[in-house]
Order: sequence, then C-alpha cells, then structure tokens
Amino acid sequence: STGRPGRQTREGTFRIWTKTRIQDMDSDNPAADDYYFLPDVEWVQYFDGEIAFHAAYWHDDFGTPVSSGCINMRPDAARWLFEWAGPWYDMDGPAWQAPSAGEPGTLVVVHE
Repeated sequence: STGRPGRQTREGTFRIWTKTRIQDMDSDNPAADDYYFLPDVEWVQYFDGEIAFHAAYWHDDFGTPVSSGCINMRPDAARWLFEWAGPWYDMDGPAWQAPSAGEPGTLVVVHE
C-alpha cells in the first residue's frame, strides 16, 4: 500500500540507504489530528528520505493507497524483501545498517 491522496509516495529512482529490523514509528506532531504512533514496525528499509518499505500489522488494505507515503507490506512479504534486498543485514550487527561502496543498496524505482 502506497501513500494516500495528499501523501502520495514520490515517484523516482532511489537506492535503499539504511535498514533496521524493527523500530517505533510516529508522525511529526503529536498535537495534529492525523498523529500516529506505531510500536515495533518490522523489516524497515528506507529508500527516499523518511520513506520506507516496511511491514504493516495495523491494516489489511494492501494494494490500496492508505499510508503516509511509505510502502506498507504484509509482514511475510516485507521480511522476504528485507532479506532479499541489499545491503545484506547482519542480525548480530548494529540495529541500523547502511550500504557500502562494495555493496550498494538495492535500486528502487517508484512509478505509477
């Protein structure tokens, strides 16, 4: 599920620039009407600034644009993509891992 109207996922060509196995996610302003806090979001891969592929346990509307710009995925699909896409993630390493010159992040092309 890509970004909903007004929060569309930006089209373009990117590379995964950092990955983390699990993190809490929230919107910027706790006083805003559309504020959210989502604990323990799994299989996170950032590719366009704060936009990422990640698992979504809070909805089942996959294929419908409902996110705040990220690409929400079923947990099993998000895990598969996380394990397939570079950079390789060392589960015993640091929580946040980035590509290197020898192993660039996987190319991501977002289009309509």
